[in-house]
Amino acid sequence: MELALAEARRAGEQGEVPIGAVVAIDGEVLAARHNERLSTNDPTAHAEILALRDAAAARGSSRLDGAVLVTTLEPCPMCAGAAVMARVARVVFAAEDPKAGACGTLYNLGADPRLNHNFEVVAGMGRDESSALLKDFFAARR
Repeated sequence: MELALAEARRAGEQGEVPIGAVVAIDGEVLAARHNERLSTNDPTAHAEILALRDAAAARGSSRLDGAVLVTTLEPCPMCAGAAVMARVARVVFAAEDPKAGACGTLYNLGADPRLNHNFEVVAGMGRDESSALLKDFFAARR
């Protein structure tokens, strides 16, 4: 989570919403990214999507069996869906997202039996720091 939080801080320094994500398999970090939506004008450039893309490229496979996706904010439906499609084993997130959370808050795509893959969800690790980064970022923009 520390690496994901460092990515989130980097995003905030660059004027992006401070969200960071890391993908690891067997303790090896394959990718660490932060949001780039504003700088790239790409609505899909969420930290989780970028990290999953990089990890898949590093593995040479779209399937990331056994992977852990660590992120500073609960994944949205797009990102949770990408985790399902990548077949990650676990999603660990810091802060819940009451507006778009898809790993337990509004939806729980990781546990939906109608989907072809499920993943474990661990919530709350690093919640306070992640929440503070987001609150400070949005307070400064108002």
